[in-house]
Amino acid sequence: MIRIPYGTYFRSLVLAMGFVLLFSPATSADSLRAYPAHVQLDNARDPSRLVVVRTLEDGVTIDVTKASKISVSPENLVRIGEHGVLYPVVDGEGTISIEHEGETSSVPITVRNAGLDPAMSFRNDIEPVIMRAGCNTGSCHGSAQGKNGFLLSLFGFDPPRDYYRLTRESLGRRVNTAIPEESLMLLKPTGGVDHDGGIRFELDDPLYVMLRRWILEGAKDDPADLPTLTGISIYPEEVVLEGEGSVQQFIVQARYSDGTDRDVTDLAILSSVDDSIVKIAGDGLATSGTRGEAFIMARFGTFAVVSQVISIPAGEPLRESPLAPANYVDELVYAKHKKLRITAATPSTDEVFLRRAYLDVVGVLPTTDEARAFLSDETPDKRNRLIETLLDRPEFIDLWAMKWAELLRVRTSDTLDAKGMHRYNDWLRQALQSNKPMDELTRELLTAEGGNFSSPAANFYLVESEPKMMAENVAQVFMGVQIKCAQCHNHPFERWTMDDYYSFSAFFAQVGRKESSDPRETIIYNSRSGEVKNPRDGKVMQPKFLGAAVPELEGRDRRAVLAEWLTSGDNPWFAKNIANRVWEQFFGQGIVDLPDDVRVSNPPSNPQLLDELGRRLVAYRYDLRLLIRDICTSNTYQMSTQAPPESAQDTRNFAYAQVRRLPSEILLDAICQVTGSKVKFALLPMGARAVQVANGASGNYFLDVFGRPTRVTACTSERRNEPTLAQALHLINGDTMTKAIASPDGRLAKARAAEMDTLDIVDDLYLAAYGRNPSEEESARLISFAADAEDRDAALEDIYWSVLNSKEFVFNH
Repeated sequence: MIRIPYGTYFRSLVLAMGFVLLFSPATSADSLRAYPAHVQLDNARDPSRLVVVRTLEDGVTIDVTKASKISVSPENLVRIGEHGVLYPVVDGEGTISIEHEGETSSVPITVRNAGLDPAMSFRNDIEPVIMRAGCNTGSCHGSAQGKNGFLLSLFGFDPPRDYYRLTRESLGRRVNTAIPEESLMLLKPTGGVDHDGGIRFELDDPLYVMLRRWILEGAKDDPADLPTLTGISIYPEEVVLEGEGSVQQFIVQARYSDGTDRDVTDLAILSSVDDSIVKIAGDGLATSGTRGEAFIMARFGTFAVVSQVISIPAGEPLRESPLAPANYVDELVYAKHKKLRITAATPSTDEVFLRRAYLDVVGVLPTTDEARAFLSDETPDKRNRLIETLLDRPEFIDLWAMKWAELLRVRTSDTLDAKGMHRYNDWLRQALQSNKPMDELTRELLTAEGGNFSSPAANFYLVESEPKMMAENVAQVFMGVQIKCAQCHNHPFERWTMDDYYSFSAFFAQVGRKESSDPRETIIYNSRSGEVKNPRDGKVMQPKFLGAAVPELEGRDRRAVLAEWLTSGDNPWFAKNIANRVWEQFFGQGIVDLPDDVRVSNPPSNPQLLDELGRRLVAYRYDLRLLIRDICTSNTYQMSTQAPPESAQDTRNFAYAQVRRLPSEILLDAICQVTGSKVKFALLPMGARAVQVANGASGNYFLDVFGRPTRVTACTSERRNEPTLAQALHLINGDTMTKAIASPDGRLAKARAAEMDTLDIVDDLYLAAYGRNPSEEESARLISFAADAEDRDAALEDIYWSVLNSKEFVFNH
């Protein structure tokens, strides 16, 4: 019997990954690269670090900034300070030349306004100081109630109010423009007076110097035309550090709306997702630790970015995959393995592949005849041919209709009655049956109009009626992005602000509803009126795409404009989100995991792979079958669960197959299929499969216990696949298994009626449940067990019970 590493199932997937990474194979030769790629110094107090990284032939990176020879032409353009910091001297353009052990590189440099020392800006200088000092966090003055009578907006999302509270509240004692040193905002964080938050910086700290200067300059508010922050970057984007104690300097660069940039390393908040793998100091110097993969996250203003750090033991050799890539999926997965110094597992056996493919692609087990035919087939392309066959089976529609029904929250509710729910589900099934492209299906949903009975896609707007909730659902389902945290304040670890949240909600502000001639039916239409306001300032928000521009809406339905942008081939989220959800079906985890939690602090484990899957999906005109074929015919999908020793601790990079408990519906259907029994579901004929149950409120105890989502939310996490004690007890003692095995028309009853001998019964059961024949040892043991029993029928029921309770049956491996 196959041994399944049960503990694998419980491994936590907590490693945050990064969108900005470029996972490429190890370079063929040494290379030298400087960061940033272009140095721009915009005024007298705009110095910039320069970091020089050497990449060795095996992909290992070394910070060689201090060991490099750095020169600037013309020489008087800048002054080169300690650690490669460049200070502006005169205006002009030039070139920075770098040399290290025979390797050279160059970076263009521009200096502007070298003689200008601009005044401090509250938003661009002081708010970042407050954030770096930790004053506006949720545990300090940024909490909803503030601390000790002093309230700041969380992470500085409301600068006007912060300015007022700093300069006008508390009788103006927080700032003293006459004697800056006596300002409470300087005395408190330096320990000059009692401060529950302790000392946040010293008198010679640059944070203190900036605050003091702002107060000395009159603690002025910013002008209306102040350049605004448009984004940040962290450099290097990825590094491979060899041996514990290796160091790498990181720099953070901010970009502004007037075209300027700025080195904000000393103002950004830098953190590591795993200090055991890499630690980072406040000045951006990272130090490697134990083997693994981690990410450095930088936060500045409303933006956050990450950089990947791979830490490998000193002298760890490169390893090649045991198999040549079958397609682009393998090429990109193997490239990541090469960097990590891990290898892929060996291919799964035919028996394992057969069962896995059936369960993943169509949600059913192979029949005994199908198993025998496949296992006896000796042609080399039989696995590829099996995938093609499965993609054309009607069960494929059942499975994927169920998955999309979860996301679209198909269920009866106060606003969606049973008839509307079934019309909605039937429409979804028909769309998949006709192989309707996913972009077209999405556009139909978002632009739906008419009665929810006659135009079933209109039920999309009966699941939720609030513009805010509709916006959250659309962002989460079709982009994988959760924006709900920005409803009350700017997102603490993501780019989304309150303005983003309410501007996106405005796309749904004009969805109208009215009664039909049938009182049970609701008509959805474009009301052409209705707006969304930001509760922070009462401002009416114009519809704006997430992370993009304000569209032209004159005379158009807002939803149609949104649908065009969302399903555009160059949308940064849509295709990759669908591709990631498809990937998760076949591996038990997404490249971004969870698939509906796309954010900077939880980005993809292999961005190049995700990008390529998304690009292919667009090229395939959103035909899911073509993408599934690519995935399932790859060596990556067909790996065994037995991990190579060096890969055993890595659960994020698909070096071996993960053991996955069968989803509730598929497990119940598998029990019925093996035993030949039937279950009655509400409004479905006897013998219908659990994956065909349309209503999220199924009312079936087995499905509830085994984690079928009720579809109250669109969250992937609502489906619970983790094993529980209640599940184990129900399989052991519950009536589901008892009735299935004892079914009078079931497999065991028919075997008894045909007077099959025990060997044939065992062979048939193993093929039906496991997709394989029993080993000689298993057959001998079970035959002996039945022969020695006083009641052969009871012994056969026990054999069935033991097989259906085994890990090999309950799990997909």
